[in-house]
Amino acid sequence: MHLKNILIVVSDIEKSKRFYQELFGLMVAVDFGGNVILTEGLVLQEKKAWENLIGREVKAAANDAELYFEENDMDGLIKKLESGSFPINYVNPPMEQERRVIRIYDPDGHIIEIAETLECVVRRYLMSGMTVSETAKKMRLPIDVVKGIEIGLQESLKNLE
Repeated sequence: MHLKNILIVVSDIEKSKRFYQELFGLMVAVDFGGNVILTEGLVLQEKKAWENLIGREVKAAANDAELYFEENDMDGLIKKLESGSFPINYVNPPMEQERRVIRIYDPDGHIIEIAETLECVVRRYLMSGMTVSETAKKMRLPIDVVKGIEIGLQESLKNLE
């Protein structure tokens, strides 16, 4: 068995499709009208149809789960969020931790976390002069993972020469 999709209930399926397409690049894989499967396995389900199916009322913005995305260009993402056609409601302001992280709400109050990839953070640490060992310890990653990222970084730098 394996997890195939994640379904979220939305009040306006067209608005939600535009939101996830514009900000996250997710495309419609299959559109059944009140149920839309987007790329990456996200399913949008119309609220009334879901309530009829489960026989219960859906409560929005429960703050009890989140969708998680990764991004290499956080500065570009912030510009995209701020200049897009959707007003962005932040759960909390962008945070600078080991990884840069942003949490926002989608139009129906679902929490979305966007964080830098581990590879991006490891590369930043290595470029700043940290050793592979120091980076592995700081990131709590196996040293072989950091070495693999270092090899990729070295190859990228060679290609720039």
